[in-house]
Amino acid sequence: MLLHTQPFLMLPDNLLPSVEKPARYIGGEVNAVVKPDASVRVRMALAFPDLYEVGMSHLGSHILYHVVNRLPDYACERVYYPRPDAVALLRERCLPLTSLETDRPLSAFDVVGFTLQYELTYTTILAMLDLGGVTLRSANRRPEEPLVIAGGPGAANPEPLGDFFDAFVLGDGEEALPEVLDTLAASSWLTDRTAENRAALLRDLARLEGVYVPALYRLEETPEGLLCPVPAEEGVPPTIRRRVLADLDSAPFPTAPVIPWVEAVHDRAQIEISRGCTRGCRFCAAGMLYRPVRERSVATLRRQARELIDHTGFDQISLASLNCPDYSHIEELLDALHEELAEEAVAVALSSLRTDSFSVGLAQRLQRVRKTGLTFAPEAGTERMRRIINKGVTEEHLFAAVGAARQHGWRRIKLYFMLGLPYEHDEDLAGLADLVARLWREMRLDISVSVASLVPKAHTPFQWFSGCSLEELRRRQNLVREGIPPKVKLALHAPHMGLAERLLARGDRRLGAVLESVYRRGGVLEAWSEHFVLDRWHAACAESGLDLEQETLREWTRDQRLPWDHIDLGVTKDFLWREWEAAGQGLETPDCRTGGCHACGMGRLGADCASPPSPLSLAGEEENMHAPSDAHASPSEPPLLQGEGAGGEAQ
Repeated sequence: MLLHTQPFLMLPDNLLPSVEKPARYIGGEVNAVVKPDASVRVRMALAFPDLYEVGMSHLGSHILYHVVNRLPDYACERVYYPRPDAVALLRERCLPLTSLETDRPLSAFDVVGFTLQYELTYTTILAMLDLGGVTLRSANRRPEEPLVIAGGPGAANPEPLGDFFDAFVLGDGEEALPEVLDTLAASSWLTDRTAENRAALLRDLARLEGVYVPALYRLEETPEGLLCPVPAEEGVPPTIRRRVLADLDSAPFPTAPVIPWVEAVHDRAQIEISRGCTRGCRFCAAGMLYRPVRERSVATLRRQARELIDHTGFDQISLASLNCPDYSHIEELLDALHEELAEEAVAVALSSLRTDSFSVGLAQRLQRVRKTGLTFAPEAGTERMRRIINKGVTEEHLFAAVGAARQHGWRRIKLYFMLGLPYEHDEDLAGLADLVARLWREMRLDISVSVASLVPKAHTPFQWFSGCSLEELRRRQNLVREGIPPKVKLALHAPHMGLAERLLARGDRRLGAVLESVYRRGGVLEAWSEHFVLDRWHAACAESGLDLEQETLREWTRDQRLPWDHIDLGVTKDFLWREWEAAGQGLETPDCRTGGCHACGMGRLGADCASPPSPLSLAGEEENMHAPSDAHASPSEPPLLQGEGAGGEAQ
């Protein structure tokens, strides 16, 4: 293994002055890994379908880069999508998209692996394949072309992308990805790239736990007109179970990550303190995808933090988790990190906070070096709506948390909310605005409020929710806008972008043609508002005989088959339906760590669901013992920030 000493240029050096931030394309960063061809049996491109500074912020990608490169026979190289100015130059000069480590085109790798982090990046995946010289549709790929795989939260419903990928890796990537590479290394296809050997390799991959090979399934149309995969031959599993990493503490973790030349979106060191959440928020895909809760020990995290700062020189370290205060030794960990990093004056930040687990003691520890940003996610403005979504927090929790922050010197906070929730009334939106106004008046802080529109996700209780029309979402946004005090900074996320996201989140294989059409019409970097054009999506849907808005408003019933029913994440469909019914009744389901097992189904995957409750739960949480599930930092997070605490899934 060698560290880069000489940049490999994606763009010829005479073209670098012609593009914005040319350092995105030169490679040669500190801690980048280059392996000579003679030592490598399988070479993988780890592709993130967004700009360099976004992909370099993604912790899951750093983990997988480390997982592969620590293995002597395998090499992993990074690929990001260039900005339009650089893409124009590549196309003008007939140059392919290449890796940063060795300037190899995507077509020259053995395997290309994509992160499915956010639905609106899917057309950028097609652009990267096309620009890298790889045939878009897997059925049309030549036998010698690379194997194209994907993982990450988007793999929970892989069907919209099923025409383009050879395989999807479901669940934690630390174990699954090396097994995929081992299977590839042992295959005849690696040395003799015939169609027969490629087909044999795909069958071998399908035998691995957590690997879905779309080509081995045929599509059945349901009475409702949905396309659902079923095995096309004997020996193919009817359901594919996600991989679950049992011991996070001993799992590989990168303490010498690549340091970007260009300032990244999250320009700091990151350590993953835990993975999974049992809070049970009903809107939250991550709460279902990453169960059960697993933690790293304080000793391990202290060592990792020390090595990270030594290898990177960052002056801030962020603790990544779906809810950091739920880590069972959070105060002990903060004390240990401050002690370990005191000489360098490294600030410690928490990536995600619930208001019911943020205490005065936690605020006191966080501000010991210097204050970092604080973000809370009440998600809804009234107690009624928070019961429906099973958030499990009260106004008292919010005021206590913000008061604790104010008491220790914070003068700015950020709040995340959602609208377009099931059973939402205008009174709930008025309550949201009133809550913010009271908080602003009483706490006298600078408050930023971000309000997103709900996108129902597969494998959540809200997967049966049809959602709201675009016109209705805009009306609800206006209600919120009118009630928020003028001195509060308000960001309302574009609901028209959410329309395309909703289409893909609960879509089936018919959307492959839609995605390709959007891409052919110029749809790339669709996660960026300046590049998103809704008319492209309307036209692409119409071309396939679909109505965009009607597809997103499709009604669902309990007994109908869903396009993702063959994907087993551990949480059962029966459990999700019980939670959907509980939402309609306004009932809460308690955190299973304190309220007992709710038979979600994770035990079927051999998961050890036992986990101690956090010692920082505020007084009164025990009284709120009738509640359903939560998980993600917040789906109201801006697209560019999603997945901050994504952990090590194959992302």
